[in-house]
Amino acid sequence: MIVSAQPRPTGHPGYSETLPGLEESAEVARRIVKTALSAWHLEELTDSGILLVSELVANAVKHTNSRNIRVVISRPSARYVRIAVVDKSRTMPEMPKLDESDDQDVSLGGRGLVLIDALSDRWGTDLYRWGKRVWGELKYEPAE
Repeated sequence: MIVSAQPRPTGHPGYSETLPGLEESAEVARRIVKTALSAWHLEELTDSGILLVSELVANAVKHTNSRNIRVVISRPSARYVRIAVVDKSRTMPEMPKLDESDDQDVSLGGRGLVLIDALSDRWGTDLYRWGKRVWGELKYEPAE
């Protein structure tokens, strides 16, 4: 696995990798997240980060026809880790409308964004001419 690491304004390298638009890519994406968080000594974010990237990859694979996706892990600021998946679809994700009587299984569809919203301190979508990036940020609270 070749993961590119680029310097960022925060002084922390960013990690990214282009992967096939397949469910199996989630395993590689989880390893990239684990590597980045370990390099930054933020292992306490690993469980949330792995689950977040798994959902982002699953959504990109399920809801787009992208042959490739790009996983990007960065530190946009000293207190946040951003985990993103870029795909070639311009279709924006929509938060499902759930009610309390809805007992549909999460795996049956439509709930990935609910989980992304629950895991992330903030999340969003950046639309490009050629596709989009869906991201979630995990906040790091340094011990004082």
